Amino acid sequence: MDLMTIPELLEQTRSRLAAVVDPVYREGATRFFRVTEGQEANVQGVRAADLKKIEQFVYREVKYWSAPQRNRFCNELWKSGVMEEGALVCHLYRRFETSCAAAEFDLFEKWIDRYVRNWAHCDGVSTFLIAACLDNERSLIARLPPWTTSENRWKRRSAAVSLVWQGKRGRHTDEIFYIASRLIEDPDDMVQKGVGWLLKETYPKMPREVVEFLRPWKARTTRLLLRYAAEKMSARDRAAVLG
Repeated sequence: MDLMTIPELLEQTRSRLAAVVDPVYREGATRFFRVTEGQEANVQGVRAADLKKIEQFVYREVKYWSAPQRNRFCNELWKSGVMEEGALVCHLYRRFETSCAAAEFDLFEKWIDRYVRNWAHCDGVSTFLIAACLDNERSLIARLPPWTTSENRWKRRSAAVSLVWQGKRGRHTDEIFYIASRLIEDPDDMVQKGVGWLLKETYPKMPREVVEFLRPWKARTTRLLLRYAAEKMSARDRAAVLG
């Protein structure tokens, strides 16, 4: 079987992306993914259904590559800074999630440090890829607390949202509450939303524990975080948290 080289597949991938750009969609998506006023994401304008087809095309080639070759290809996509190319990496690497462990955790951390510049990429790397590493190798959770003091807002957010899948299953709640306690007074709104999201998803399996965790923080954290955390709560618990 003749396989493409990295430059060849990059050229094919970018050609296919360019062919399905929708300028109207790009305008709306650029506003949607804006992080702060005046700071826009580099959105090409490719709809999700088209991106999925391109990811399937890429996977048919990449699945035969070695891990180092695959990782070099992904790094090249990240370097562009284009929203769709980073999103493609996140979806592509999910195909290999059962083999994600410590080495991949190191790789994903580098992506956060070097390339992640918006909440969509942060959440893709965190909830898809880092979460897979934590699922496969529980001891890696111990590497998240130091992220909570990073100067990188996306690394701090990632410390929380990487645990969302665990929270949904009612697992590792000690670690979840510990991470949340380290971030709950963070002044960055994107971090606050990440912590709120984590607690929101933990609540259905651990409602009493989440409410009791939040009580002493009510006067010290933001209404934004509390509103996110309370989205799935019963009326009584919501009143206890927001009242």
